[in-house]
Amino acid sequence: MWTQPNQSPEPTWRVIARLLRWHKPEGRLILMIPALWAVVLAAQGKPPALLVGIIILGTLATSAAGCVANDLWDRNIDPHVERTRDRPLASRALSVKVGIGVGLISLLCAAGLTVFLNPLTFWLCVAAVPVILLYPAAKRVFPVPQLVLSIAWGFAVLISWSAVSCRDTSNLVCLTQPMWLLWGATILWTLGFDTVYAMSDREDDKRIGVKSSALFFGRYAPYAIAAFYVGTALILAKLGVVMGLNVWYWSALGCSAITWAWQSYQLTQPTIPHSFYAFSFKQNVWIGFILLGGMIAGI
Repeated sequence: MWTQPNQSPEPTWRVIARLLRWHKPEGRLILMIPALWAVVLAAQGKPPALLVGIIILGTLATSAAGCVANDLWDRNIDPHVERTRDRPLASRALSVKVGIGVGLISLLCAAGLTVFLNPLTFWLCVAAVPVILLYPAAKRVFPVPQLVLSIAWGFAVLISWSAVSCRDTSNLVCLTQPMWLLWGATILWTLGFDTVYAMSDREDDKRIGVKSSALFFGRYAPYAIAAFYVGTALILAKLGVVMGLNVWYWSALGCSAITWAWQSYQLTQPTIPHSFYAFSFKQNVWIGFILLGGMIAGI
């Protein structure tokens, strides 16, 4: 009698790649985007190539460490959530010891890049680490854990902007109004897209007792998301005025605002395809790059 041959076990390197989410680049790119916004604007459109490379590698290493920390915290929760049950630590495809080792290597890679940064930027990197590592615990005790994630995303702006502008760390005037406007826009943008993403897990989160902004806002979640996006657009508009950006920036912002408005409308519909939540997340990656292009061309 014919039997199906046993499948070869997945190579360890591929399991580790899944742990780091290298098969889902959107999550890496969406952290990189605010960092690139900041370095481009702080450098008036002409950032040093070496610094851009450091920022790209740094965001990749930091997001990798964040993914591992998240999966270590949630390894006993993820098996009960449809979207996450096949993650390597949840499925026991990797041991906790291997997960900790991969996380430490990711952090060491990120730390190694800080030797190229000024002291203020270095300490901002240090301050970001506990926020990144403790974010997964926030969903157990804090009603809006996405705010903690947003603060972590905000560090990408502070770190990148200060790396360009704060070579003289005795003078904090380098932390200018445009930087804080970009930081505020990043906080609200992250709250928006990650609340959309959290909507896909509402039933599982409610069942296992995990908190999220989607549960906190309940049936008003689509309107909260719309408010976050409106706030993002308004702050970015203020940023454009303060920095005197040209029509290319305003065109990019207009396209982004229209897309956010469309997403917000779709979320108010009585029936929402489950695939829309992931689609919306990926769409925000493209929005981020459209805005980046507008910033580069708009200076």
